Amino acid sequence: MSEYLLAASDRPLFEWRWVERNADEIAQRLGEHLALTAAALAIGLVVSVALAVLSLRWRWFYAIALGAAGALYVIPSLGAFALLVPFFGLSFTTAVIPLATYTLLILLRNIVTGIQQVPAEVREAAIGMGFTRLRLLLRVEFPLALPVVIAGLRVAAVTTIGLVTVTAMLGMGGLGYFIRQGIQTTTPNPTAIIVGVGLSIVLAVLVDALLWLSERALAPWARKAGRA
Repeated sequence: MSEYLLAASDRPLFEWRWVERNADEIAQRLGEHLALTAAALAIGLVVSVALAVLSLRWRWFYAIALGAAGALYVIPSLGAFALLVPFFGLSFTTAVIPLATYTLLILLRNIVTGIQQVPAEVREAAIGMGFTRLRLLLRVEFPLALPVVIAGLRVAAVTTIGLVTVTAMLGMGGLGYFIRQGIQTTTPNPTAIIVGVGLSIVLAVLVDALLWLSERALAPWARKAGRA
C-alpha cells in the first residue's frame, strides 16, 4: 500500500503531455459519450411521449406507467448493465437500454404535467375551432407544454451524462474509460481521472445550456410570462 501511495505522489497532478499524446482517444471517447447520451435521450423521449399520450387518454394507465418507470429508475446502474451483458454482450445496445429507461420517470412526469397545465379555455377555444384530439395535442397542448418538457429533458440529459461514465466500468466506452484507466493502472494516473471527470462535467453544462437556449427559442412566450 505504501509503495502504491509513493508511486502516486511521484506523478504530477496534471500532465499536458499526456493529454497531447492521447488527444485522438479523448476525442473518440467524447464522441462515444455523446452518442450514448443522445441515443438514450431520443429513445426515452419517444417512449415517454407514447406513454404520455396513452396516460392522457386513459387516466388509470398513468399510475401504472409512472410506477413501472419508477421501478426501473431505482435499479442500480451497474446491475442493469450487467443483467443485459449475457443477451447483447459488451455492446452499444447493452449500454443504451438501461440509460433510456432511467429517463422515463423524469420525462413521462414532465410531459403529462406540462400538458395538464394547459389552460382549459385554450382547449375549449381550439375544440370550438374544429380541432381534432390529435391536432389539439400536436398544435396546441404539446407546444404550450414545451417549457415543462424541456425542463425535464434538461434533468434527464445531465443525469444520463453522469450515468454514461458508469458504462466504462463494463468496457463500453465513454469518458468513464479514463476514470477507470486512471484508477486501475499500476501507477495511478490523476491526469486521466481529471480528464474523464472534467470533460463529463463540461459536457453536462454545455448540453444543459443548449437545451435552455432551445427552450427560450422554441417557447418565447414562457419567458415573457415569467417577466410579467
